[in-house]
Amino acid sequence: MEALLQATGFPYYLIHLEEALELPPSILQPGPERASTSSPSGPSYKEAVDSFIQQQRQDGDSGTSLPGHSTQDTPAGPSAAPRLPDTAQTQELLRSFEAAGTATAREELLEMLRTHLIVQTARDRGYAKVMMGESLTRVAIKLLTNLSLGRGAFLAVDTGFTDQRHGDVMVVRPMRDYTAKEIAFYNRFFSVPTVIVPPLFTK
Repeated sequence: MEALLQATGFPYYLIHLEEALELPPSILQPGPERASTSSPSGPSYKEAVDSFIQQQRQDGDSGTSLPGHSTQDTPAGPSAAPRLPDTAQTQELLRSFEAAGTATAREELLEMLRTHLIVQTARDRGYAKVMMGESLTRVAIKLLTNLSLGRGAFLAVDTGFTDQRHGDVMVVRPMRDYTAKEIAFYNRFFSVPTVIVPPLFTK
């Protein structure tokens, strides 16, 4: 994976999924601001994000960083081996997935953690937009999943071209008009290197 990222010549960031457990609860709340009814005296969503980013930058200035980050901001820079997360964090993450009783719940948990990490990394690095590689096939699966889970109100933002629920970071889906088979044929004909991500399975 890292070799493919280096070949593109663009900056890349490798982050372990366990880092989602280090995000403060306020950042994981949906919407631009926390509901005033749930915690009237608590900090707003934006304040929690700014505080978290400021703390990360202070840690970076003092020579420390969050475990698991492997970044390469310039194509010519040296490649740093990512630090492995703590065993306790890995066990906690595994327990979270085991607590999800169905494959659908595990996929939802994985998608939520991955989205929060991507959005938070974009905020930390100063990016205003994030491009996701969701194909038309994946969007159709998400549409049916939301309908079966009673989330019809979120269909427009979950399957549309743009998703602005995160406030300062806009998520766009430029590949949503192409099916997975079309993308596979394109990669095959033009020798585009691909990475297969294994799905989650129940025991």
